[in-house]
Amino acid sequence: MKFTQGFQSYVCPGDVLTCEAGPFTVLAQVVPDDCPDAPDQRQDGFWPSLYKDAPGFIGPGPNHRQRFAEAQAKAEAIMDGWRKGDWFYCGIVLSVSLEGVPLASHAASLWGIEANYPGTDNSYLREVANELLPESMAVARETLTRLAAHAQAKEGA
Repeated sequence: MKFTQGFQSYVCPGDVLTCEAGPFTVLAQVVPDDCPDAPDQRQDGFWPSLYKDAPGFIGPGPNHRQRFAEAQAKAEAIMDGWRKGDWFYCGIVLSVSLEGVPLASHAASLWGIEANYPGTDNSYLREVANELLPESMAVARETLTRLAAHAQAKEGA
């Protein structure tokens, strides 16, 4: 029980993976993260630094100025791509159904994930979905148990 196919190398909000987990159907969906923070606001050390006590310190050694310039150019390109919308932060949201009946529309999720990040193929999005699968199964089983208890209580009344 896991997602075997991955998302495309370029994803859009709303893209979905599906897997069967026992009697359940699980959907993993790419949902835009609603936090407006830029990459440099989300990550300490996003911008490279020459100062050893600062986040983003590139380390001592030969060619440190050249390494700094390269890291700075890379960070600027990543920020520029984010500003242009070439990549974005998202959440992977799992929903679970049983025989077409929705049990949990938001059974599990992880947010603040880079989608279409430069130099990546989005394969880690499927890894995230697979890591969330056990949690979504627990929520689905819990929902079924609660529904069964409710139905039994109704029958007994």
